[in-house]
Amino acid sequence: MKILIISFYYEPDLCPGSFRTTSFVKALNSFLKDEDVIEVVTTLPNRYSSFAIAANEFEVQGKIRIRRIKIPLHKSGFYDQAKSFFVYFIKTLTYVRREKYDVIFATSSRLFSAFLGAIIARYKKAPLYLDIRDIFTDTMRYVLRKSKKKHVISLLVFIEKFTIRSANNVNLVSPGFVSYFRERYGQNLKCSIYSNGIDEEFLHFKSSNILLNKEKRIRMTYTGNIGEGQGLEKIVPQIAQRYPNIDFYIIGDGGQKKVLLTSTAKCHNVRLLNPVNRRELIDHYEKSDILFFQLNDYDAFKRVLPSKIFEYAATLKPIIAGVDGFARRFLEEHLPDAMIYKPCDIDGFCHEFDQFNGRVDIEKRRVFINKYSRKNIMKAMTLDLLSLLES
Repeated sequence: MKILIISFYYEPDLCPGSFRTTSFVKALNSFLKDEDVIEVVTTLPNRYSSFAIAANEFEVQGKIRIRRIKIPLHKSGFYDQAKSFFVYFIKTLTYVRREKYDVIFATSSRLFSAFLGAIIARYKKAPLYLDIRDIFTDTMRYVLRKSKKKHVISLLVFIEKFTIRSANNVNLVSPGFVSYFRERYGQNLKCSIYSNGIDEEFLHFKSSNILLNKEKRIRMTYTGNIGEGQGLEKIVPQIAQRYPNIDFYIIGDGGQKKVLLTSTAKCHNVRLLNPVNRRELIDHYEKSDILFFQLNDYDAFKRVLPSKIFEYAATLKPIIAGVDGFARRFLEEHLPDAMIYKPCDIDGFCHEFDQFNGRVDIEKRRVFINKYSRKNIMKAMTLDLLSLLES
């Protein structure tokens, strides 16, 4: 048996897509026979231009064969990302044209990796399993609504329709996505829900049991993408000015980093750091008093369940989150100790922070961590994929 994995990101790249796909491939590998092959077609590490890490273009790890395609450097801009993906798209099609696969798995947050998987599956007449991590078309409707590029939405709708209708099964990372896809592709759309989870590296934090003293200096940490989807520039500068005793550590990169740098130029308690590897990231978490994240105030993000929730929860640190919709309901149900405010609402942030008593419900965090172990989630998704071959 030969299985093709299409993922724009893979280890050692730093991003949720890389971590998720790598974990899935490891789980899949444990179920296969010695003669089976997993072929991963991905890219050389490129998620952040400010974080460079070496990787081989071709690598064999037992039954796993990894082909990393070199793409042009990009800085998260619209056109340079499009150019980079086009190179990946063409080189992947060239690489797989003479190969035969029993099943194809494609994971995608920006739709086009899923579209690539759909094209290959139709050409190869192989079953297709899609792992959808974001509703790209819905997001772009908001991002481009006032842009000269908004004409591309109709093209994205066509690509999404072709992609979803090509799949034998569609996995949705967030339960909030279900209504969107079933409204458009029918109530009988075969879909599963295997969410993001907590990787083993984050399962060893210990509670300090020290209540937060808000009169002293507080280290508040954000990690991840700094882009349009987060809108950090709409709240971090104002909060930094209102609370001079909060030291913001913003660790990451993205299309809005320059904007955030400019808007916080006079804030001496805001530090913007480049992306770091997981070992250094864990060190930052351990030194932090509160972990912070936000999604921008777009209706499209009301369906999203950010992967950051799972990672933050495992640290046993207080969390303050600017989210709405499904993510808010998820936090209220599973992590009731989290401080939640409406995205980009400065007064809402201040209210939650001022009311916070410093306590973390360690028992509920432990229950959450056990339930959302990435290893267990990926094992279940692997069995779901293999069931396509049985049917």
